[in-house]
Amino acid sequence: MRPRKWVEFAATSSRSLLLSLPEKHVRSSSSSSSSRRYHGTLMAEEAKKLAAYAAVDNHIQNNQVVGVGSGSTIVYAVDRLGKTFHLILSTHASKAEYCVCSYARQLILQHGLTLSDLDRHPELDVAIDGADEVDAALTLIKGGGGCLTQEKIVAGCAKHFIVIADYRKDSKALGQQWKKGVPVEVIPMAYVPVSRAIARRFGGEAVLRMAVSKAGPVVTDNSNFILDWKFEHAQNWKEVNTAIKMIPGVVETGLFVGMAERVYFGMEDGRVKTRDPPIN
Repeated sequence: MRPRKWVEFAATSSRSLLLSLPEKHVRSSSSSSSSRRYHGTLMAEEAKKLAAYAAVDNHIQNNQVVGVGSGSTIVYAVDRLGKTFHLILSTHASKAEYCVCSYARQLILQHGLTLSDLDRHPELDVAIDGADEVDAALTLIKGGGGCLTQEKIVAGCAKHFIVIADYRKDSKALGQQWKKGVPVEVIPMAYVPVSRAIARRFGGEAVLRMAVSKAGPVVTDNSNFILDWKFEHAQNWKEVNTAIKMIPGVVETGLFVGMAERVYFGMEDGRVKTRDPPIN
């Protein structure tokens, strides 16, 4: 009888190595812009899947506590985990209305997995999450979906933080691909002074993120607001991250500096490219 595989699981660089995988993409020959967009979307989704499967296969082992974020790429990571392991999922929040928790709970329950929380599993062996953009030094912008604070908590609890993304998120410098700025979660009463302080000290513009499907601003899983700081030029991101967090009213930033151990990029041609932090 084969032993059952158990993984305890918590929700929620610039050397490159190319991993050759079977090519699964067929480029559209249609000249229609809508057709190109459709095939581009399919290609990006396949790239996410390739990256997620490679990360899970290379980093998840039996008898581990594993954290998972809430990005769109995580769907494929959970799918791979559900096919490979019998899991106990430990979420970082217990209330279903929390965006990361709710999203992860839904995915995990769909795969027949069991839930726990960070109260019971405060130390994680591995955390896997996506990113909005990754630069050559493995500095990340996260928080496009609004869950940056809880995602950073999960990543910070992990011994190893692994990032999965498609080719569109790969940049030499932050801002080349992601044009929506750096998310900053703020206490609602402080969003105006924080916005002014960021613009005054670092340039650019920090804009209150407005909701699309309802009136008013986006409200985070922690009942806070989000400012999107549209910076004008490259910065010393470690110093900027620390300085912004010291502004009264700031809860957390979407800058993940020195946290990622490896990034897996699913590429257009069916390969998976990995990047580790540069050797100083």
